[in-house]
Amino acid sequence: MKFEGQVALVTGASRGIGAATAIALAKEGAHVVITARTAKDLEAVEETIHAAGGSATIAPLDLTDGDSIGRLAAAIGERWKSLDILILNAAMLGSLGPVTAIDGKEFNQVLTLNLIAQQALIAGFDPMLRKSDNARLLAISSSVGRKPRAFWGAYGASKAALETLVLSYGEEMRNLGKLRTAIIDPGRTRTKMRAHAYPGEDPASVKPPESVADRLLEILASDFETGEFFQIN
Repeated sequence: MKFEGQVALVTGASRGIGAATAIALAKEGAHVVITARTAKDLEAVEETIHAAGGSATIAPLDLTDGDSIGRLAAAIGERWKSLDILILNAAMLGSLGPVTAIDGKEFNQVLTLNLIAQQALIAGFDPMLRKSDNARLLAISSSVGRKPRAFWGAYGASKAALETLVLSYGEEMRNLGKLRTAIIDPGRTRTKMRAHAYPGEDPASVKPPESVADRLLEILASDFETGEFFQIN
């Protein structure tokens, strides 16, 4: 098993890419801590993992709650010495529309989850990542974070900022340890977020989350250079 004895934390793991990645990691021997807001959905993912002989711990929480990430980091730190894999997947789309029509309250929510909570996760788990012999951090982004698209300004801005944040952290850690960071653009994937953005699209015309998960595991098992960008087609 590629990840036997390793500990992984996957956010946004109740469905879609997060759930598929958690299940795939567990099948390869990792103990997976899965977090999302909905306990019921997390329990379903946990049951799938256990049924396949894997191990997982669920941690239902709202990442936009300022204190929740600190509590999560403390709880995980009490049980395990290090964190080997961190998958920053949780995000919200928000409303699509012109930049001039962006609702300030909703924009604040998008930035809070897609950016501010991600920084808090990195800061909270940095001590455990440093203790790993081969720490890897993958941040799930989007093509609109690198190539601006009309009506996607709010979401795109949050992802562009996330990429800068994660890559900066990778550079800071380059000479301090074995931690490596990478940005992942999953491409067109059959998720609830995509269905909301493209309501008329046939779900069967895009790849399933499991395809992305398989590629993520290949990346995690490779000797990728910190700061790399991966496009999954």
